[in-house]
Amino acid sequence: MFQLDLADLRNDMATILIIDNDPKTVRLLQQMLFAQGHRVVAVDTGAAGLDQAQQLQPALIICAWDLPGQLTGLKVCQQIKQNPRLSTFLLLLTRRNNSASRIQGLKAGADDLLTKPVDLAELTARLQAGLRLHQLTRDLQQQKQLLEAELAEAAAYVQSLLPSPLTGKVPIEARFIPSRQLGGDCFDYYWLDPDYLAIYLLDVSGHGLGSALLSTSVLNVLRSQSLPGVNFYRPESVLRGLNETFQMSDQHEKYFTIWYGVYNQASRQLSFASAGHPPAVLISQASATAPVAVQHLRTPGLPIGMLSEASFTWKRCQVPPSSRLYVFSDGVYEVGPNPANLLGLEGFVDLLIKRTLAYDLNALIAKIQDYNQQAWLSDDASLLEIHLA
Repeated sequence: MFQLDLADLRNDMATILIIDNDPKTVRLLQQMLFAQGHRVVAVDTGAAGLDQAQQLQPALIICAWDLPGQLTGLKVCQQIKQNPRLSTFLLLLTRRNNSASRIQGLKAGADDLLTKPVDLAELTARLQAGLRLHQLTRDLQQQKQLLEAELAEAAAYVQSLLPSPLTGKVPIEARFIPSRQLGGDCFDYYWLDPDYLAIYLLDVSGHGLGSALLSTSVLNVLRSQSLPGVNFYRPESVLRGLNETFQMSDQHEKYFTIWYGVYNQASRQLSFASAGHPPAVLISQASATAPVAVQHLRTPGLPIGMLSEASFTWKRCQVPPSSRLYVFSDGVYEVGPNPANLLGLEGFVDLLIKRTLAYDLNALIAKIQDYNQQAWLSDDASLLEIHLA
């Protein structure tokens, strides 16, 4: 009898599922596979095959093309390959021996085809290839799980650095919605002295650990006020100091945008500067019946790190009573079911105006996520709401 030699495979008792209603073929396959120490399960209908595939998640499936009932071998192939939980190699057994049938079977999802009657030498080669591919897929899945766990740990660390809501004379609420990939959003706010409140939000280019590490480095530098020669009461001085310290040529070609503001609560004046960042939005309403006033607060300037000779300017505005200041990353408005139908900055500002009149901050975030129509945002989304009563 022909001996199947799979000693070169890293085979820890692979489970093989046979879906075939031909008893002779099934017995032949069972004898050969049992002799090599495989776990073998055989069923004779497509429905039973799909059920066993779900339960066993086998390393390899050998499925006959011609099965009784509506679930033919082609349909079984299609359903198995559409199931993301099943990373199995699928051999389709058939008496059809022409290129058109082969193309049809491969399009249905079969990884390879084997012609009946089964040639044991050919089957040996196909099994070796299938089990090697299954092992490689399993190794890749394990590496992916480890990487996702590390990214989740890094994301949790970044979130742990973000500030708690601020209470007192200038309340601040913050929301951070991480994307599926680790991003580069970071923000902070703190009192420089009893009258001056610093507020900033930055967004590093790209995704992954590199973006997160740069954002946390900037956070630590600003929080410790360790930029040499920088006046942290002057927004343009802060941006200039950051640009000198974090040139993209020294940061693996990563740059970041930032909005930085300093609010004097005694005089109700807000000084601010931005570097390639979306404008902060100041919304004011003198009374319940008065019209809502909207100001976009930004200054011209390249993102931090792009050009060593970049210059930055600042502006100052008087904050009316009963105002709210919103500082955010572009992830809050670059959302939508597809790239051609995004919420956009204008649509987001409309939501902010309605939020001022109607609903709370959590409802605003829910509306953004509803508009996205997907489980995950494509980019981190950060939003600060500063109450300037």
